[in-house]
Amino acid sequence: MAKGIEITVIGHAARDFFHTFDASGTEHVVETPGGVFYSTATLASILSPDDTVVPVFGVHEEEYDAVVERLHGFDNVDPKGIFKTKERMNEVHFFHTPAGERKECSRHIASPIPFHRIKPHLDAHGILVNMASGFDILLETLDNIRMTVRDDGIPIHFDVHSLVLGIDDEQARFVRPLGDWRRWCFMLHSIQMTEEEAAGLTTERYDETTLINQLMPLMVNALLITRGERGATLIRQEHKKLFRHNVPGIAVPEVVDAVGCGDVFGAAFFATWLKTKDLVKSAEAAAAAASVKSTFRGLDGLAALRQPTTQNGSTARAEG
Repeated sequence: MAKGIEITVIGHAARDFFHTFDASGTEHVVETPGGVFYSTATLASILSPDDTVVPVFGVHEEEYDAVVERLHGFDNVDPKGIFKTKERMNEVHFFHTPAGERKECSRHIASPIPFHRIKPHLDAHGILVNMASGFDILLETLDNIRMTVRDDGIPIHFDVHSLVLGIDDEQARFVRPLGDWRRWCFMLHSIQMTEEEAAGLTTERYDETTLINQLMPLMVNALLITRGERGATLIRQEHKKLFRHNVPGIAVPEVVDAVGCGDVFGAAFFATWLKTKDLVKSAEAAAAAASVKSTFRGLDGLAALRQPTTQNGSTARAEG
């Protein structure tokens, strides 16, 4: 039997806390795994048992055994890249008001993952970097990853995610542009961002068309801009020519929670591309997977990605 593919996933793991308030003002809190757990679980659910997912992130030494045990629930996840630290796991708090507003706060953001923890796991068929906290790796580390895999032609999918989010004194996240955005986006197979992230990425405040024309010459094969319920846009580059594909949103009976949809989108896109080498088909598969994720909170429903799903109703919003 032919050996399957191996994907290395890099990014901070997290605990997500969802704070909701009922009509009487009583607060209810639900905790789920978050961050790079979404990418890992999505890949494990979509890929075959012959494939391997290798997540690389740090876990507090007292939590290490529990995290590894949870990942053992996926037969194709190899926890060899998970390492023990003295730091607490990232906490992300989502506050949902009765008016439908959402505020995101982060606590205990871990130190960036050092390159020496990543390097042993770069001999893979693909590298997925999810900037789940925005501080997951340093730019220097990304440079080292690129240089290490360049000669072997190993593709890197980069999810901008929280890279464009700063953090204030009250741990609230806010959009801030990147002065060195070109270095972050250089020499990557595919880059993913929401339309809000695209609008806030550059210090030049480029509009989307200008951003595309500035970003794609940086040795990027594909750019994915997610648009929530309106789907996503794929820009692919072939022989220095750009092609635009609009991927429609997929309706679902009810959107329960959009947190993690962007993580699921990126993982589904990259896994499908590694199998098919078809960017359009991969973007369509990503939109379908994100729509499934929007119908539940947390990770436990991701096993549904193993089977094709046709759903109708309200539309999903893919968010990072």
